Amino acid sequence: MGTQTRPETGSTTGAAHRRRPELAAFLRSRRARVTPADVGMPPGLRRRTPGLRREEVAQLSGVGVTWYTWLEQGRPINASAQVLDAVARTLRLDPPEREHLYHLAEVPYAATPEALIQNVGAEIQGIIDALAPRPAVVYNSRYDILAANAVYRDLFFTSADIASRAPLNALWRLFTAREENCPLLHRELELPVMVATLRAAYGLHAGEPSWEGFIRKLSAASPLFARLWRTGDVAEPGRRVKIFRNPAGGELRMTSTSLSIDGMPECRIVVYTPEEP
Repeated sequence: MGTQTRPETGSTTGAAHRRRPELAAFLRSRRARVTPADVGMPPGLRRRTPGLRREEVAQLSGVGVTWYTWLEQGRPINASAQVLDAVARTLRLDPPEREHLYHLAEVPYAATPEALIQNVGAEIQGIIDALAPRPAVVYNSRYDILAANAVYRDLFFTSADIASRAPLNALWRLFTAREENCPLLHRELELPVMVATLRAAYGLHAGEPSWEGFIRKLSAASPLFARLWRTGDVAEPGRRVKIFRNPAGGELRMTSTSLSIDGMPECRIVVYTPEEP
């Protein structure tokens, strides 16, 4: 499984010299806490520690014993993301531990499919409620609406939208609404940017059924989305001035500001601040 190589023969950087001992210590400590019973193996005889042996980790991960031994000894070997994922599953690493393993092994980290958060707690809801009268919302990287304050809901949704039981997703709302009912004016300027932002996040989730299903369904529901998706453009979330349809009549010019949330990867609070006249 994955890439397994002999130790590198070239020189290594000072940072790598510091990471390798840390990687070795980290793997040993994680191995020691997983018992044979945890992975459905008999305890066996003459086991000096309650944790798994190196050869057991190698077997369960589908890698060679020598290669895993070198990895745990902190030798300068190369590891693929596929192999690190297998080791992480065997050692039962949680998402922060998995990310730490990747960094120590000097492999680019990508969040697992399970890392896409689908809800928020009362503390975050309280924060965005306190931002009123500014509209505020929490999006994940797919523009699912995880939480919103009442001002955002009044600006973005009608009672018919809520009754329709459509997906609680900003892109779905904007692309499937009739133009005269869309809360966002000048869609021809704003929607391409939002789709490009979605495309940038999609790189971490390509092939995942939930993402592929969402894109397929929205493409079927909106020819405009399908056309914009085919362009392949990418962009990062950022500050923009947007013009909304005022439910009370007229227009509202607002600046959107994205704020990251500690402990919630791929999520952001977006706050809309009215522009000064």
